[in-house]
This record gives sequence, structure tokens and C-alpha cells, in this order.
Amino acid sequence: MLEKLREIICEFVNIDPNDITENTNIRSDLGLNSLELVNLAVAIENEFDLEIPDREVEGIETIGDVIKLLENYM
Repeated sequence: MLEKLREIICEFVNIDPNDITENTNIRSDLGLNSLELVNLAVAIENEFDLEIPDREVEGIETIGDVIKLLENYM
């Protein structure tokens, strides 16, 4: 799952995929603002064919949080 997330994230941020870990902070490490985070969430939803409630997206801080959220909705 982390590999797929790396691919998706690299479409939004110019970063080496190997620098993305479960501890990577979406805002401070990747520099995503709120709108970019929503766009990232939509891309993740499309890739994994699921819907994540907006309130859940707002609470995401790290890639590990994204993985846990995906595991809950899959």
C-alpha cells in the first residue's frame, strides 16, 4: 500500500518516492495545503475505489494515518 501511495503522492509533489515513509508529515514534510490535501484524498479514493468522509481527511497528518484510514475503509 505504501508503494501505491508513493506513486500517487509523487504526482502532487516533486519528491523522491524513497523519502516517503509512514512517518512523513503531509503538511510539513510534503508541503501540502488544505486544497492539495483534498485533491490528494480524491486521487487516493479513485485509486482504491472507496470514499473517505471529509472529516476523516481533515485529521490526516502522516502517511501512516493515510494507511490506517485506508485499512479502515477497505
